[in-house]
Parts: sequence; C-alpha cells; structure tokens
Amino acid sequence: MAAIISEKFRIFNAKQFLESLGEAAPTNMYFFVGRPTSWYTYVEISNPTGTWNTTNTIDGGPFDGASVVAIYDNSLLLSTTASTAAPTAGSTLTQATSGATAKIRSFRYATEDAPPAPLDNQVEKARVYDDIIAAKRIISDQARHVAPRYNWSLTTNPKFDMYRPDYSVTPAGGGALGVQTALGSSSLSGSKYYVMNSNYEVFKCIYNGTTPANPTGTNAQFEPKKTPSAGEGTYSNGIYSEGVANGYVWKYMYTLSTGEVIAFLSSDFMPIGTYDGPAAVAGAVHVALDGGNSANLPATTTFYVPIDGDGSGGKVKIVTTAGGAISTIEIEAAGSGYTYANVRIVDGNTFTAADLQTAVGAWPATATAHVVPVLSPEGGHGADLPAEFFAKRVMMNVRLTYAEGQGDFPVDQDFRRIGILQDPVDFGTTTKSTATTLRGTYAIKITNPSADYAPDEVITQTGTNAKGTVVSYDSTNKIVKYFQSPELHTHDGAIVPFSGTGNVTGATSSAVGPIDDSQDTALADIAFTDGIATPEIKPDSGDIVYIENRRLITRAPDQIEDIKLVIEF
Repeated sequence: MAAIISEKFRIFNAKQFLESLGEAAPTNMYFFVGRPTSWYTYVEISNPTGTWNTTNTIDGGPFDGASVVAIYDNSLLLSTTASTAAPTAGSTLTQATSGATAKIRSFRYATEDAPPAPLDNQVEKARVYDDIIAAKRIISDQARHVAPRYNWSLTTNPKFDMYRPDYSVTPAGGGALGVQTALGSSSLSGSKYYVMNSNYEVFKCIYNGTTPANPTGTNAQFEPKKTPSAGEGTYSNGIYSEGVANGYVWKYMYTLSTGEVIAFLSSDFMPIGTYDGPAAVAGAVHVALDGGNSANLPATTTFYVPIDGDGSGGKVKIVTTAGGAISTIEIEAAGSGYTYANVRIVDGNTFTAADLQTAVGAWPATATAHVVPVLSPEGGHGADLPAEFFAKRVMMNVRLTYAEGQGDFPVDQDFRRIGILQDPVDFGTTTKSTATTLRGTYAIKITNPSADYAPDEVITQTGTNAKGTVVSYDSTNKIVKYFQSPELHTHDGAIVPFSGTGNVTGATSSAVGPIDDSQDTALADIAFTDGIATPEIKPDSGDIVYIENRRLITRAPDQIEDIKLVIEF
C-alpha cells in the first residue's frame, strides 16, 4: 500500500520536543558529555594461551602491527589497527615475540581519528551510562526550531526557488511553468526559497522572475531589505520588490535578535524567529503567474479579473502587448479564504480600473491564456513559521562554563561523546532529576596520597581488587572521580566496587593512598559516605535519545564551550 510520512509529521515531532521543555510537568532533557578515555579497537577474546603483554604488537591477520594498549579478563584494546574489515569469528589472534594466542569472539573497530558509530541497543545504552562524566539540564530558552541557512550572496546563491504549494514529481497543471522548483527540486521542503540578508532579516521569495520564456526564473539582482538602497527596489507593507521587469518579489518574515544570532546561528543552520510582518491572511493570493500560450486578447489593454474559487475578494491586473498576449500579471487584491483558485479568461468579463465590479465587456471568443494563482501557505504567510520553513530540526545551545556545577564538569579531562538524556532519575531514588547539573562519576576521598592521581590512569584497590579509570583528580580535597565499565574493569568476570580503606594505587602516577572512611559529610559539593560517593545520576535511568561519538574535545580551566547540537526529526 502506497504511503508517506509527511514533513508535517516531522515538524510536529520537533514542536512536541520543544513544547515538552516548558510544560507544567516538563520532560527533563539533559545534555551530557562522556567517554573520557581514548577510542581503541575493542576485541573480545576466548581461550587465551601464553602471556599477553603491552610491549609487543599483533602478528598477522587484520590486526597486523596493532599495539596492545590494555589487557583485561576477556578482552584486548588495540591501537593503530591496520584494517576495518571484520575478522572471522573464531580465528586466531597471535602476539609477536611472546607467541601468545587467543580466539577472536567479536571486535569493534575504532581509533582516535575514527570514532565508532553508536549502536542503538540495550547493551550500548548501559556502556554509555558507564562513562558519563556530567550532564546539564536543557531548558526551553536553550532550544529553537532551525532551518538550513542561505545567505544573500549572488556568487553562492545567484538564483532562488519561489514559494509555491503545488510542486510535484508528476505533472499537475504546471503547463509551461513545470512542476519543479527553479533549482530542480520536486518538493518545497529542502528547496532554496528564502534568504537571510546582511542585516539578519529573513525574506521568503514569492516570485523569482518565472515567465513562459524563463520557466525556472531568473537570477536575483538586489538584496532584499526593509530599507533598500536607492535604485535597488522598494519595500512596503511587508513586501520587497526589485522594481525591474520580472524582478524578484520577497515577503519579509522576521529579523534575528542579537541573542538568537549568538546562540542559534551556525554556518549551516539559522533559527526560526518570530513573525514580524503584516498580519497573516489565510487563503490570500499574493502572486499569479503567466502559464503561457496567451493569444488574441485585446491589444495594449489593462484588465482586472476576479480570482475564482472557494475564497473571495481576489483580483489580478493583466496588461497585454500590442500583439494581444499577456505582458505582465500583478495582484490587485489578495483576497482571502482560498484553498483552490483560478483566473478565467475564456467566457469571463473584463473590469475597469475605476470600478472593479462593473463589467465592460466579454473576452473575444478566440482569446486564450493560462493564469496560475499561487496560494499562500495554510493560515497565510507568517501564520506558522516552523511549518513554512519546514523546520523539522531543533538546535540546542548548551554552554559549559569552566568547572561548572561545583566541578561536575571537570576542566582536567577531555571528552569524546555527547548526547541527550531524557528524564534521568536521581541515584538511589525513583525521583526524576531536576538539578541544573548532574555528576555522572563515582568519587572516593583519599587520605594523604603519596602523589597526585592522573586523569585516564587505571586505579586498583588492595584487598578488593576493585578497578576504575580516573576521570578527574581534586588535589586540594584529595578526591578521585572515576568510572567503571565491564569492558575495562572486571575482576573474575565482575565489576568490584571500591570499599573499605584499602590502598588505591594509580598505574601511571604510582600514587598510593587509603580511602578515608571517616569522610561522611559533603566535600566540594559531593556527598560522601565512608569516603565513597555515588554518581548523581542513577545508572540506566531515563532514555538516551541522542548519541554522537566524536574525536576528543579538550577542556581547560579558563574555557567556555558553546555547543550547538542539531537534531532532525
């Protein structure tokens, strides 16, 4: 059965997403950063023999020459892999010199320059939670509808499509005008029919010079502006006209504020602002086109003809040539209420300029012409900007300022993953999180460590065999923030939590110190019990609705990041 998912559905979803952020019982969306450690190829192994080490490389096969970065119970991390081809399950992996071997169970290729594509499955969700560093709540002021950005530039954008509601892949009354846009699209969605000028004013093209001689229109000449320069057209009542024969006509829509430019304007997208033109009129007709084949009309005459259909009040002005063909067509009155419209030449009446209701004669019996009224969008131009601009995308602007959230976002660590988390729950509760920022790491308070722990190093605890990877270290308060994951930190097949007072040793820094089990109060905005703190986000709570894996993004103590994230529905 033939069917489509319309653009309206995608726009509806984008609207629902934005509305959910500001409702009385809002959906709590959090922007998160994660993955503090490097991207490596992960190989799951079985039946290992010999002694694996991080000194020698792999010998032969798709991983020939790869370095062994780390060795865990049932897996290896490899760097500088030579191939992205999947090896055969069960094939043998051999390490040079040592001769150690293992069977390959599965693998996932990745390097720092080629992050892995995210997977949409339950296991991946759990792994994303494992290394979340921190999250920041997204409020309604931080999100906007956006559409592709088209700048005024006669070099980059010499010609524009014009707004028409009837583009199609199949002929439907297009005649000499065709049924595609000037630039060859069969749909208004995705076509180039609007522009942002140098004053951040946004105009919509409602006429681009389309005539029977130029069915795809002409190149634009002058920049549309509310205050055009002398000799570059006119602006009145929300309409800019180039003022030349078959020149462009633009409908003013809105002007971006300074705040919108800073927060939501990117090289590829522009925000949808608030309509700022004359009141929208549903079913108005602002443009009528000459469809060609006009002949035998009264010569060198001006006619005023009603627009017929289910609306009312619309009239067009037609000027003919000395040869009895149409010279120009203009809208005399836009009318309202049209969902279909036509201009009848044969068997119609002409009207005087002085009194448009007084018939002055019938068309000649041999007169022919094809006039195509162009309907305005539903509700009229400006009634629903997200729909008019097919804004099926939402941009979120999240600013990370230094170590905000009392250090929830550490400045001594980089990250490689960003995403959006819907309705996470506070750790140890069933309560939806509402805090501005949330820490995603575990933390331990150390007593008098021998040295500073280093970000990204593996830490282990004497007695428990607990393992973790350091995300950040607070040398003032002796707090280690860390994460644990089953790929990296298992002992005897399971993740062992840090507990008690056993010494915690850093593999790179050689720092050693016991957990301070007397720390039972908040320190540096972290709530400790027996020197151990859980994350503020309950693992696996809520839904991860967006994930993006990236090359590393570094942070610094004096750094502010404006992150613009665009989601397409």
